[in-house]
Amino acid sequence: EVQLVESGGGLVQTGGSLRLSCTASGFTIDGYAIGWFRQAPGKEREGVSCISVSDGITYYADSVKGRFTISSDNAKNMAYLQMNSLKPEDTGVYYCTAYNRRNDYWGQGTQVTVSS
Repeated sequence: EVQLVESGGGLVQTGGSLRLSCTASGFTIDGYAIGWFRQAPGKEREGVSCISVSDGITYYADSVKGRFTISSDNAKNMAYLQMNSLKPEDTGVYYCTAYNRRNDYWGQGTQVTVSS
């Protein structure tokens, strides 16, 4: 069974850090791009960052550049999103996705709340 499971969310104060993990099972992430999206209450889901697992090329939304770092670990079949200098506007449900030309998988999300 193909599955993506996010973990590592929680409540943190402004300026704090969290590290989100995305654990893949039922497929190998090599050959996929891993993306992190987030959705705040009443807002549309937005892309935060993504990484091409095969070559390590990364992308960051302007709102998180310099604060967030995406990475992947083929051996563990996992991806991560290190989030530093968190702001209240980073609050939302964070989703992990793995996609390529043929498949598109999503996790259930993990809540991140940044208090002011």
